[in-house]
Amino acid sequence: MEEKKFDKNSIIGFALIFGIIMWMFYNSQKTAQEEQAQKIKQEKIDKAKKAKEVATKQVLQTVVDTTVSDTVKLQKLAGALGSFAYSATLPSAKESFTTIENELLTLKIANKGGYIAEAVLKNYKKFEKNSGQLVELIKNNNANFNLELQTKDNRVLNTKDLFFEPTLTKNGNDQILSMKLKSGENEFLEYKYVLKANDYMLDFDVRSQGLSKVLNTSKAADLQWNLKTYRNEKSISYENRYAEIYFENDGKVDYAGTGQQEDETLEKATFIAYKQHFFSSILLSQTPIENVKVSSTNLVRDEKIDTVYTKQFKSIMPLAFKNGELDYKMNWYYGPTDYKILNKYEKNIEDIVPLGWGIFGWINKLIFIPLFGFLSSFMGLGIAIILFTIIIKIAMSPITFKSFLSQAKMKVLRPEITELGEKFAKDPMKKQQETMKLYNKAGVNPMAGCIPALIQLPFMYASFQFFPSAIELRQKGFLWAEDLSSFDQIFKLPFNIPLYGDHVSLFPILAAIAIFFYMKMTSGDQAMAQPQQEGMPDMGKIMKIMIYLSPIMMLIFFNSYGSGLSLYNFISNLITIGIMLVIKKYFIDSDKIHAQIQENKAKPKTESKFQKKMREMMEQAEAQKKLNKK
Repeated sequence: MEEKKFDKNSIIGFALIFGIIMWMFYNSQKTAQEEQAQKIKQEKIDKAKKAKEVATKQVLQTVVDTTVSDTVKLQKLAGALGSFAYSATLPSAKESFTTIENELLTLKIANKGGYIAEAVLKNYKKFEKNSGQLVELIKNNNANFNLELQTKDNRVLNTKDLFFEPTLTKNGNDQILSMKLKSGENEFLEYKYVLKANDYMLDFDVRSQGLSKVLNTSKAADLQWNLKTYRNEKSISYENRYAEIYFENDGKVDYAGTGQQEDETLEKATFIAYKQHFFSSILLSQTPIENVKVSSTNLVRDEKIDTVYTKQFKSIMPLAFKNGELDYKMNWYYGPTDYKILNKYEKNIEDIVPLGWGIFGWINKLIFIPLFGFLSSFMGLGIAIILFTIIIKIAMSPITFKSFLSQAKMKVLRPEITELGEKFAKDPMKKQQETMKLYNKAGVNPMAGCIPALIQLPFMYASFQFFPSAIELRQKGFLWAEDLSSFDQIFKLPFNIPLYGDHVSLFPILAAIAIFFYMKMTSGDQAMAQPQQEGMPDMGKIMKIMIYLSPIMMLIFFNSYGSGLSLYNFISNLITIGIMLVIKKYFIDSDKIHAQIQENKAKPKTESKFQKKMREMMEQAEAQKKLNKK
């Protein structure tokens, strides 16, 4: 067979076909690469566009904070109150702060919300030993200040979510900060802060201009002020006992209480004070605000766990529009709860210091505060307490003397009273009449021993109010006590004793010992001086119980109290014991008293109107008793 061979033309044909196929494949690959590159390029463009849209939405979200969709947010911005979006275009529309300060205060005001974001007291430190940390009443969003506005189409805007424009100027030593939430060049809501030199009180104005077109001015703007109070003292339970809301309602200063939950509605409030034992945040208004709601919630359920905050305070104050605008002259106070400082403002805010009501408060205001303030101005606080106590007890010594003298007279008459009791054992009414005659003849008033004790009682109660409120004692030490405004722990217990606590304080122990010896020395005379009346409790038994009960009560209830009060009670009882010993030894002679009583018996006596009335009443009662027997 003839072998088949490829000719030249066949080879050329195959080469052309292969070249055409390769050319077609190359072009198809190039087209696919171009399409892929174009696709990647388009994706990058789309991604950048989308990122721009997201960024735009995030900016809008910082201006209008709601829980609705982004579309509704945009509608709010462009709606009836959309004119406030003008503030979002200003350079101040960012998370920043303006600081104003004087010798006493440092305040930081936020652009967002226009309210005070930090309040620091420069001259006071927290309870931690050697920490150096200053008292901060406001920090880390523990406070909230918001004005809730309603538009004409019933939409709600909260100023805490909107940006204010700050303008800081000075007028002499005064720092003036204007925070404006603008809807236009001449339409705005303004918070105006004025901080003076060396002052805890700020002027604070709330006013609007040109907003009546977009706001529903028939409805009051709710001013919402919340504060979660930080712990500042050594004992959180003791501090929390004095943390409460005070307010002036229709001209009367009152408080909401210290329970787990306290709520009040005020008719006309002129100030709201969030009191934290030794420090207070107060908002005052020259125009009384009607229908204010305040509430206090206790945040300390377990003092071992709840160690950061004490109370949650809340207030809602409806600010009424006048002629379509807001215009309120107010004040802020951030500072110590110091009676002398608060009293200088003449705005009744000194009444938030719990000095007691009625005569107890007057004793503190007119005697204790001036006297202790004078003594503490030139000596240590511990020595001032001791000298203060000595002066008070010496001033009360004439009353103490009369009380002891009355007891001595009753003790001398005791045998005769006992004899009358035996003689008229079956006729209690006759026994009472004869006893009264004996008192009259002897010139002895059985109530004379009680009256001096009653006179001293208000001073004792006033001291229980004064020392826990004396900020001068805060973080001032004496002997082993590191802080006279808190307990003087000498030993930490590994367990907690109900009512007593988990530590041992020494000054309450010393005060309890002093009370025990004082009661031991006086209870016998008092029991003997008072005749046993039929149907009445045995005073002897009561006195014996009180000898042990009073010291135990001192130990239990004062273990967590401020050591300054325990020191006062310890020194007070020591001085009383000393005065009593001196009076008994040098001023009271039982023989002389007995002789004087016998001399008084021999003298003719005229009944006083009161004695005559008492005698007639007893005689009538006895006559009625005899008549009933018939």
